[in-house]
Amino acid sequence: MALPKRRQSHARKNKRRSQYKMKKRDYIECPKCHSPKLPHRVCPNCGNYKDVIVVPPKEKEEKG
Repeated sequence: MALPKRRQSHARKNKRRSQYKMKKRDYIECPKCHSPKLPHRVCPNCGNYKDVIVVPPKEKEEKG
């Protein structure tokens, strides 16, 4: 089995790893309430997923 002849330097290792970046999250518009949401997930604002109410929308509580 082949083995490397020399150890790779820290700089060479870090140059290779520099391309592993986090990607920007893509948001889409909810078809019901038009708020931004992650694709393939329930809308946090209205609770809809594929035109079905999955989670009942939260009612705003008034502080008095």
